[in-house]
Parts: sequence; C-alpha cells; structure tokens
Amino acid sequence: MLRRSAAIIGVDEVGRGSLVGPVVVCAARFERIPRSARVRDSKLLTARQRREVALWLRQVCPAWVVVEVWQETIDRLNILEATRLAMTAAVRALAAPDTEVVVDQVTLGDLGLPVHSPVRADRDYFTVAAASILAKVHRDRVLAELAADDDRWDWSRNMGYGTVEHRRAVERWGRSYLHRQSFRVSRVLP
Repeated sequence: MLRRSAAIIGVDEVGRGSLVGPVVVCAARFERIPRSARVRDSKLLTARQRREVALWLRQVCPAWVVVEVWQETIDRLNILEATRLAMTAAVRALAAPDTEVVVDQVTLGDLGLPVHSPVRADRDYFTVAAASILAKVHRDRVLAELAADDDRWDWSRNMGYGTVEHRRAVERWGRSYLHRQSFRVSRVLP
C-alpha cells in the first residue's frame, strides 16, 4: 500500500465521542520507523503505559504536532468536519516532498500528498499508533486540568465521555460551557 517514501506521517485523533472539550489530533512524522512492541493503539494500553510510551516517543520521533479543536468549532461544523479540519492542519504542519500520510479511517481529500486511510490503521501502522498515544496522553492531561478547576461532572475519571456517572452529573448540574451542545446527552434510566 505505501510506497518507499522519505517520510511517513501517521495521524490519529482522540475525543470524537466525548461529550466535553476538544477533539485532539496528533500527526507524527518518521523518516525511519523505530521498533517497539510497546507502541500500539492507545486504547490497548493502560494510562500509565501510554504516559511511559509517550515519553519515549517524544525522544525518538523527529517531528510531531498536536491540534485541538474545541467544542465551539465542533458544534458549528460537526464532529467529523472538525476532526478533518484538525487532521488537515496537522498534516500541513509536517508535510514535505516525498511524504506519505496514513490516517485512521478518515478521508482527508487532496493534500498534495498520497493519503491512505485504512480501517484500524491505529492497530496496523506504527506511525498511527504513535500518533494515537501522543494524542490520548495530551487530551487526558487537558481533561485532568479542566477537572482540577471543577470536577462536578467527574471528568478526572470519565475524560468527558458519556458514562452513567457523567450523564447523572449533567442531569444534576446541567451542561457546562465545555459540553458540546450539538451532542445529545441521553437521560439516565431510573
């Protein structure tokens, strides 16, 4: 699928299904792919493992960028278009001649570079797995900081996702200014 390029940019996102805050995209550019069995889809790692691997990736990855798109833009565009916007910006920040892009399942359109968007790229491509880890660690840190200011919605544990506890907190406290207004928060069953 990939041709022999000078560099490969892996792109992934985290937070698309969250009810709160940003969708975070990371693009990670590698000229040579280092080998590590610890680098795999961020969803397959514990929080501690992700933090440890992210530290290593920051040392071995020659270039990466993180782009946040917050709830105002998500509500205005929709989650898929907001994700595409962030992914496009991230790729453009790292793009160079003779670069290929691998993105997990999202079609980006013409960027002037070969772009591949296979299903499960975060499991099958080192560069995308690396991007998924860096994005997840970044977003978790953002949500932890938000929770430190006001954790009525239990963001320190649910990272903004629609857990039963989070939905109960929304029923009790209402939505915060950080909640995505375009996302429906299902009522909690009695």
